[in-house]
Amino acid sequence: MSNLELDPQETLCGAEHAAAAPAVELIEPRDVPLGGPRAMPVRRTLPSKERSLIGAWCFLDHYGPDDVSRTGGMRVPPHPHTGLQTVSWLFTGEVEHRDSAGHHAIVRPGELNLMTAGRGINHSEYSTPGTTVLHGAQLWTALPEGSRHVDPGFERYVPPAVVLLGRDGETAGEARVFLGDLAGSASPVRTHTPLLGAEILLEPGAAVVLALDERFEHGVLADNAPAVVDGADVPERFLAYVSPGRSALLLANPGGERLRLLLLGGTPFDEEITMWWNFVGRGHEEIVGFRAAWQRQIGAEPGATADDGEPFGPVVEATGGDSALPAPELPHVRLRPRGGSRERNAR
Repeated sequence: MSNLELDPQETLCGAEHAAAAPAVELIEPRDVPLGGPRAMPVRRTLPSKERSLIGAWCFLDHYGPDDVSRTGGMRVPPHPHTGLQTVSWLFTGEVEHRDSAGHHAIVRPGELNLMTAGRGINHSEYSTPGTTVLHGAQLWTALPEGSRHVDPGFERYVPPAVVLLGRDGETAGEARVFLGDLAGSASPVRTHTPLLGAEILLEPGAAVVLALDERFEHGVLADNAPAVVDGADVPERFLAYVSPGRSALLLANPGGERLRLLLLGGTPFDEEITMWWNFVGRGHEEIVGFRAAWQRQIGAEPGATADDGEPFGPVVEATGGDSALPAPELPHVRLRPRGGSRERNAR
């Protein structure tokens, strides 16, 4: 999914958050309307004022359940990406994906669809005509320096459901591990830094203890109801952050309905990134260059030459004849880097 904000803002962490962090840090979602008058509403928890990244996870939009007849569903014309991987994970509904590397896929619930932007790609996403309720998450991971110029690509994986047992040996729920490994299930999908991504369903009143990689920091998104993470109450739609150094994590469902969680993790991302609109780069000037290249490619900015080529691949054909999305105006100040050891040391 594109970041369709008309005025994308920088959200920076800094020394003002340097007080001792709690065992579980809560990140409140920020409501963001994507697009125009029939904007698709999303709840964004990454990046946030509290935290820019969790491992290499640098973007988390959580949406729905939305009545498509009222919201218009997902309608994202061709737009560019660089330096990242997009991770699409649906709970209900379907989305049609097309990209400039030649991939065409229908994204369905319980199926990982991972697009590697690498040096540059453009794609479109539209909810299918048969979708009545759309509900899911769109995530990005930042690519490290050694991988951020790779060729664009696309992978699809359907993870099996793995039974989770409670502390008394009873069935507590199930997990679908779409990236990394957890609870005896491992995803074959390649990542460029150590990562974990899993959907977890917990039965009413159930609790489960999950073994963790101690090198990882983790985030737990409570989708449809409040959760308890290591004894901390996590409101519905909030993201709970857990720092590295833990070998286990207690997740509990205090409510009377089945609880859905997204568990994300990864080793701390030590590189600073500059992130704006749909680009992840390594400095203000690089982002300016990405924006100008896309604007020239779609004819939204004068000055194109034959040498410019198609750095984001051929612009994909959009459903309904929509035009490619032009980039918004850059802010009148320099974009600042985020993440890396400097940001963590400032907290």
